This record gives sequence, structure tokens and C-alpha cells, in this order.
Amino acid sequence: MKVVFLFFLLWMAGPLYSQSGSVYQKYPGETNTLLWEVSGNGLAKPSFIFGTFHLLCEDDIHFSEAWQQAITNSSEVYLELDMDDPATLLGGLMLMNMKDGKKLKDLYSEMEYKRVSDFFKDSLQTPIGIFQRMKPVFLASFLYPKMMPCAQPISVEDAVMKTAKAQDKEIKGLETMAFQASLFDNIPYEKQAKELLDMIDSINNYKLNFETMLNSYRNQRLDELGKMLTDPDFGFEENQAELLDNRNKNWVGQLKNIMVNQTVFVAVGAGHLIGENGLIALLRAAGFTVKGLENR
Repeated sequence: MKVVFLFFLLWMAGPLYSQSGSVYQKYPGETNTLLWEVSGNGLAKPSFIFGTFHLLCEDDIHFSEAWQQAITNSSEVYLELDMDDPATLLGGLMLMNMKDGKKLKDLYSEMEYKRVSDFFKDSLQTPIGIFQRMKPVFLASFLYPKMMPCAQPISVEDAVMKTAKAQDKEIKGLETMAFQASLFDNIPYEKQAKELLDMIDSINNYKLNFETMLNSYRNQRLDELGKMLTDPDFGFEENQAELLDNRNKNWVGQLKNIMVNQTVFVAVGAGHLIGENGLIALLRAAGFTVKGLENR
């Protein structure tokens, strides 16, 4: 699980498309787009899937005309979580804590804990003591801004919601915060703690890995992101089933019903689109036509 925390950013939302010259012209470079159209298999209208990145500099977030049109043509917007519901965020604060009274100090030797504590104090100006019960995977989120070239990064989901709200689109979620938080109870806290310490000890290497991932996302290179996900050096495969594959299968089951009589825009972490158990492959296997769209 060497850098599985980085992948948290990839997986932790009238048919003008057929008109000549439309912004929905089918895009042949299918691994080089984040915007996909789902049609066929009994759907009355096409729907859309978009791969997000959970943390970007605001200047890096640019939505194409095709993307804007997809939102306009959709009746509802689905994210991984219903981030428009204040209860989702408030409830999530409690669910970030470890079970069984575990504390961060319990997961480290005295010297290891000091390294974590000193980093939070010196580099993040944050006392670690107030986060004693927080799952280490969530503590890692404090480190992400240190890897960014901007002072105040935002999530792509925030930008999606802003556009959806401006068009009075209803926002819904495919999962609950309780479910997402429970995923990290299935990864031993000791492993999470080791990953957090590895990030702190090798922050410059993590920055390089992060920049590689970020560039692939900026260039909409799903093939490159897929190679990173399957690279043994990234140590992601041991948790892939529960963090990606099983969730994707559940979402496809939901989308079969959601998409039947309406057009929806689904925005989820780009990691969920990739591979034989990604949304693109699973929807195709279920009989749908899934095509990449020009998204520049």
C-alpha cells in the first residue's frame, strides 16, 4: 500500500448529440477523454459519465462546451456522495474516527509518533493531538495541499455542483458517507498509519508521484492512470476490490434503473472509469454503448 493514499484523489458524481456539427461529436481517442456518453440497451435518452479528481487548483478546472451541454441536457446530477446535503458533511465528521477507541499513538512507536507529530506541528502548523482518533487515511488529506502548486486547491466535485446548482439541477449521491467511511475500517489502521508515516518521510517522492498523476488527469489520459493503478510499485492491488471494483459493480446496478427514462450526469473519481472492472467496461458488458466524447 505504498501510495494508495494518492489514489484517494481518483476514487474518494433531446438528443443534440446526433446533430451534424454538434459538440457531441464522437471522439475516436477513447483513452484521452474524461467525458463519456452512455446509450442503447433500452435507454430512452443518453446519459453521461465524467471522471473527476478530488483535489485540483482552480486554474486547472476548465469545462468544455460538450461538458456544459451534457449538464444542461441532464435532469439530475449524481456524485459519489450527495455533497449538497449538509447532513452528509456533518455526519462525515464523526465517521472519520477509528473504531474501538483506537488512538493514533497506539499505532506508532514513540519515535514514529514524534516524527508524525513534528511534521504536523512544523510543516502544517497543526497540533496532531486534536486528531488522535481520526483514521490515518483522512489525516493524509492534510498533506495533499503541500503537494499542490496553489495555496487553496478545490475539488472538481465542487465545480460540478456549482454548475449544477446554477442550472437548478437536483444533486444526488450513489453512496452514503457511512459506507465510504466504513471502507477505511476494512483497511487495518496500522497499514494506514504506516502509509501516513511513509508520506511524511518521503514527501518529495510523493510530490513527484502526485505530479505524474495530476498531469495524466489534466491531459485526460485514462490509459496512463490505468497503468499507475496496476503498477505493483503503487501497491494498490491489495485494496482494489473493495475501494473500486465492488463499488463500480454496485453503481452499475443502480445506474441501470436511474438512466432508463431520464438523462443523468454522473461525476465520480476518474479511477472508477478504468480497467476491466471500471464503469466503462462494466456498462459495455451490461449491453450499453459507451463512447468517449471530445472534451477540450
